[in-house]
Amino acid sequence: MNRTLFACRTSILAVAFLVFSLVQAHAQCDPHAANPPSPPAQASVTLSGKSITIDYCAPSARGRKIFGGIIPYDHWWRTGANTSTTLKTETDLRIGTIKVPAGTYSIYSIPSATAWKLIVNKQTGQWGTVYKPEMDLGQVNMTAGDSPSSPVETFKITFEHTAGNKTQLHLIWENTNVYVPVEAVK
Repeated sequence: MNRTLFACRTSILAVAFLVFSLVQAHAQCDPHAANPPSPPAQASVTLSGKSITIDYCAPSARGRKIFGGIIPYDHWWRTGANTSTTLKTETDLRIGTIKVPAGTYSIYSIPSATAWKLIVNKQTGQWGTVYKPEMDLGQVNMTAGDSPSSPVETFKITFEHTAGNKTQLHLIWENTNVYVPVEAVK
């Protein structure tokens, strides 16, 4: 009888721990969580009357060396924190040289001291540390933009220089500003 009671209590504790872990993971980028360390953020733009949005969690530097430090060079990065960064587009796009049909995708990047790459990946809904290269729609080189005048504390993704059916997708953090052209295609 004691073994049964012990097994039951152990199972209840295991389930409680699992639920707590899932709630904590969700709260790390939950807009309703109080002061999450990497709060949810969104970049959006309208091209040719259609919406393009990028949802991500925005980490802060908090005195740490970012690129070439906690985020190593020449290795894929989730391009944000926590959950995977998600691109949703209502129209077909060309991101650099990648043809992106309307739909939902994940975005990763490969930071480098000299040349960055942006990755558009067909897998969605995963935690940001789950990356399957075989699901890549494509990779494209990014261009270095003007360096921020002072270090940027919190990572941000922006759409800049938007005109008609064209814009630039920027990744900005620390002393880094890299971008890739984006165009709505028919």
